[in-house]
Amino acid sequence: MSPTAATTTNDQEDLQQTIQKLASLKPLGHARLTNGVITGFDPEWAAKVPESTKQRFEKYGVDISQGYPYIPVNEKVPKFVDEAYAIRNEEYPYVERGKNADPEKKLLFDAAEDVIELTPYIGTEIVGLQLADLTEQQKDELALLIAERVVVFFRDQDLSPQKQLELGHYWGQVEVHPQAARVGPEFDGNTVIWHDYFRGRYGRGVEFRVPNSNWHLDLVHEYQSAGITHLHLDAIPDNGADTLWSSTYGAYDKLSPALQQFLDGKTAIYRSAHQYLDRENPLKGPKYVEREHPIVRTHPATGWKYLFVNRAMTVRIVGLLPAESDLILNYLYAVIETNRDIQVRWKWDTSLGSVKHKKDETEKNVYRGVSALWDNRVSNHSVVFSRESIVGRHGTRVTSLADTGYFDPNSKSQREALGLSLE
Repeated sequence: MSPTAATTTNDQEDLQQTIQKLASLKPLGHARLTNGVITGFDPEWAAKVPESTKQRFEKYGVDISQGYPYIPVNEKVPKFVDEAYAIRNEEYPYVERGKNADPEKKLLFDAAEDVIELTPYIGTEIVGLQLADLTEQQKDELALLIAERVVVFFRDQDLSPQKQLELGHYWGQVEVHPQAARVGPEFDGNTVIWHDYFRGRYGRGVEFRVPNSNWHLDLVHEYQSAGITHLHLDAIPDNGADTLWSSTYGAYDKLSPALQQFLDGKTAIYRSAHQYLDRENPLKGPKYVEREHPIVRTHPATGWKYLFVNRAMTVRIVGLLPAESDLILNYLYAVIETNRDIQVRWKWDTSLGSVKHKKDETEKNVYRGVSALWDNRVSNHSVVFSRESIVGRHGTRVTSLADTGYFDPNSKSQREALGLSLE
């Protein structure tokens, strides 16, 4: 017997009620909360903010008296995958700031006390220059330097969260993560990086027997890729949480011409870190936001080819069988992750003098920020930490979204463009 119209209507009403109930639940990413759901200001953790972070916030008028950090309220966090897609699903006007900058970067370099290249082709430290004081021309030159050197570091920075956001907006549309903890409700896009909090509130512990952070790049599911990411640490342990970056310019140059030719023009599917419900089938389970991007891309500022893959969030190469895709992707991951000559390791440290200099307890709590700015398009990164090394570590991060990603078959690799040997 076929179902009656009344039965069908009742089923539809039941389904809609189920969907509404699911939509009222806490976000999927909050499922690991150990102390209940917290949205808005977190009153419990404001008193646990590191002393040097408090100094920074007090100096620049960041009020944490109501609580810290600020968690987006449940009603504003997308529950369904279509809602997550809709946040940024159309191209946003973007200016590649480094494209028309002075190739010699005279205004930036002349203002610095020193420019230290940490390895031949990745990683530069700028000494004696404040990010907060850069002119627009210097910001453009810095954007080009980041595009060329992958990651650039600044110690001894006096940088407000407001100025960090301002810099981010200059380099592109600032990514506002719908679920991420932030400095406050007026600081959309300034994400809190605080492992003590994540461990205490979300149960994201660091276990000694478990491997360290995977190599990854950020926000590969976005319609427009993450460009310049700026991590500013305002509280740094004595020894801890080194970060590694690997150049995917260099990774592309490591491939044989035959493999390069095979990959040129191909695309892959990339997914989000967070999961969401399918509105059409909410009981089926969570889904990721997925996008298709070129697997080999051309950087708009340098014109160099680079690999755009990462172990954490690259799903498959389009057009290949799963076994074929896995085989090739795992090889590409290994090239990125194991070749030390295309990597740089940065030790987060506020000391400007000898490494033998021992900070006293007062000096440890003085705000002297350290910034790393990297191009997410042309790199993978990985944090090297233990439970001990991240205690008291706190910072803020701003990511500027860049281009949608393209492949120019006439573009050259980094070593080709620089006239370097490929042997």
